[in-house]
Amino acid sequence: MSKFIYKDGEWDTSSRTYVMGILNITPDSFSDGGMYTDPAAALDRAVMMEQQGADCIDIGAQSTRPGHVPITPEEEWERLCPVLEILCGKISVPISVDTYLPEIARRSVEYGASIINDVSGDVESGMLEVAASTGAGIISMYSGGGADDDGGKRNSFICMLDYFRRIMTAAQCMGLATRRIALDPGIGFGKSRQDDLETLVQLEKITDEWCENAVLVGGSRKRVIDSCLAFDTCPDERMSGTIALHTVSQFFGARILRVHDVTEAVQAARVTDALILTKNNV
Repeated sequence: MSKFIYKDGEWDTSSRTYVMGILNITPDSFSDGGMYTDPAAALDRAVMMEQQGADCIDIGAQSTRPGHVPITPEEEWERLCPVLEILCGKISVPISVDTYLPEIARRSVEYGASIINDVSGDVESGMLEVAASTGAGIISMYSGGGADDDGGKRNSFICMLDYFRRIMTAAQCMGLATRRIALDPGIGFGKSRQDDLETLVQLEKITDEWCENAVLVGGSRKRVIDSCLAFDTCPDERMSGTIALHTVSQFFGARILRVHDVTEAVQAARVTDALILTKNNV
């Protein structure tokens, strides 16, 4: 039975799929950069996503898109702090913070976040220690050794499994309950688009090895969708492809989906959950 435990709550991911709504408060994110940098606009968006059925709001204050220009921890916190403050008490679903800096993760939990979405791709980044000391849940993403695409020069799936094994070993050594860790294969990070597709259809190898842990897939509006087409699209034109990618991911074991389009994602996830339950019972 898979479960994801976070600060002050838990998700029974063996019973259904959970949807994380993306709230980027950056000027340069690949899809919605600049739309929610104002705290009031961020609050309106978070409330709307909760009303649409999001189980969590995942806030990102620093872009990790290919070619992004990193900002300082001070700049990241200047963006993040006012949004965390204004969201406090305004939404009832847990807040996740998407970051690769442990100091930002720790301060975010102090300001009400329950989940650390660790995109560092580094076992020794200090993120596991922050989760252990604060009680937060943590999503450990495999970044392929870096946040940018490396053209698929390695066997990314084998490297990913090795990374997850090292994450679990490190967590056990520090007394961090492994069910407080969700595993994210990092679609669009450090892999070719073909590697992304091959990763998704092999998700069962992850769930077989870590059957008690939730697997998160975040393919929303990403370039892997265009790689399946004979033409290019803008990120906000990739909803149908996103739903297809996430639906197949559910059938292969994903139980947390990170999405931009919450209404459509929730509806598709519920239908897919019902189909999986039916398939298991016939």
